[in-house]
Amino acid sequence: MSEFQFKELENYLKTLANDEVNNKFASAYLIYGEELLYKKALNILLSAVLPDKSSKTLNYESFEDTGGNIYKVVEKLNTFSLIPGERVIALCDSRIFYSKHDTESILKKAEEAYADNKIKKAVGYVVSVFGLLNLSFEDVCKDDGKAKLKLDNNLNKNKWFDKLITYCIDKRVTIPDVEDNDKVLQKAVEKGFAKGNHLIITADMVDRRRGLYKAINKNGIIIDCSVPRGEKRVDKIAQEIFTKEMMHNILDKADKTVDGNAYLAMYEMTGFNPRIFVNNLEKLINFVGDRKNITSEDVRNVLKRTKSDPMYELTSAISDRNTEHALFFLNSLLSSEFHYFQLFAAITNQIRKLLIVKLFVESSYGREWNAGVQYNKFKSSIMPAIQKHDSVLLKQFENWENLVSKDGASNNKKKGKSGKSKLTTDLLIAKNPNNPYPVFLLFGKSEKFTKKELLDSIEYMSKIDLRLKSTGQNPKLVLEDAIFHICRKGRGQRSRERTGIRS
Repeated sequence: MSEFQFKELENYLKTLANDEVNNKFASAYLIYGEELLYKKALNILLSAVLPDKSSKTLNYESFEDTGGNIYKVVEKLNTFSLIPGERVIALCDSRIFYSKHDTESILKKAEEAYADNKIKKAVGYVVSVFGLLNLSFEDVCKDDGKAKLKLDNNLNKNKWFDKLITYCIDKRVTIPDVEDNDKVLQKAVEKGFAKGNHLIITADMVDRRRGLYKAINKNGIIIDCSVPRGEKRVDKIAQEIFTKEMMHNILDKADKTVDGNAYLAMYEMTGFNPRIFVNNLEKLINFVGDRKNITSEDVRNVLKRTKSDPMYELTSAISDRNTEHALFFLNSLLSSEFHYFQLFAAITNQIRKLLIVKLFVESSYGREWNAGVQYNKFKSSIMPAIQKHDSVLLKQFENWENLVSKDGASNNKKKGKSGKSKLTTDLLIAKNPNNPYPVFLLFGKSEKFTKKELLDSIEYMSKIDLRLKSTGQNPKLVLEDAIFHICRKGRGQRSRERTGIRS
């Protein structure tokens, strides 16, 4: 029928609504290109085809792009619905158009997803390439394995790839068989579906030479949501237009503005990487709180500081109770030759910090805190209380140390350059009061646990410590067991005793 750009979608739908004769939606739609755009286009199209919330609930089904699901999609499309009205079957984030010629682009997407902590997504890209090239994980572990993928020989540049392969092997991820799924769908599109049924496919890249593409172009609608990634001036202009439009849409919803210098500083940090740009913008919106304008100073304070090291990624994932990410970063750190006792200490310290915050909130100092507090309010009202709390706590510890110590000289040996023992400073909530934002984030993470859960986790880590030192069990499996226990929600008051490793 036709192919048009994303910006023309609204006009297409208006024309369709005003056409009293040919106001029927196409039987098949292909929406491809930039992920943020094609997801937005999908939502716009769904709202037009299924305007009522009830119809969207009952008459919309989405499927992941796996071999078995292709046949389920075709079966659904050829079956008449028992519920009146239009019906939409979607094949989302499809890789059905991938080919061997796309392997370099697909691996680039995998690297970007890995950098953005989208582990499942990165793994999906990698196994798609393996399926296309008929490779196994063992193949790329050989000396000439990476050559088949045309990866850079620089080992540092390929660390992300090696860690993903290790993750896939550990998790027994399967490589998809290369099937003619596109031909199965092509035949279905050419034959037509049961009346009232519509197919929508979303994809990040397509091969216009494929029969499926041509079939949808002939019998349906194709919506191009791509943004050129080249270095030409015209490409750069298109990228900047897209980035600014995306930014203003997010800012309008949050009732914020960004000054020109702040935008330039953000763009310089990310280049044309929409997902990272959006993540950074959301961090800034959260950082400024009630303040309306985001400045270049905010960009310098937040984005440089939140470029996290791998150890932080592990403790942050545990604080978020994100088991999958925590296990991934545990594996990555162990593969990077971090000692398991370093990781044990980092996990234990993070749980201790969360517990200290929880105790502060329950004390008279923490009466101003609640989960909905904005950053500006936190900085002006709660940080002073934290500093007062830390000052009182520090004084108490100094008094106790003076009472307990029989030899002042030997006691000083246990102190750092500041004259304060490391244990004492570890118990402070804000070691650096001039940098309140990480403290604000820590308070938010503490809300994901109850005090009983944190106390239980501290007790469990003492058992983990004993197992690491005395049982001879695999340290990786022991630490994985700790992560499963800490991140599991709905734990009871008493920890479940374990004598061995999880099965």
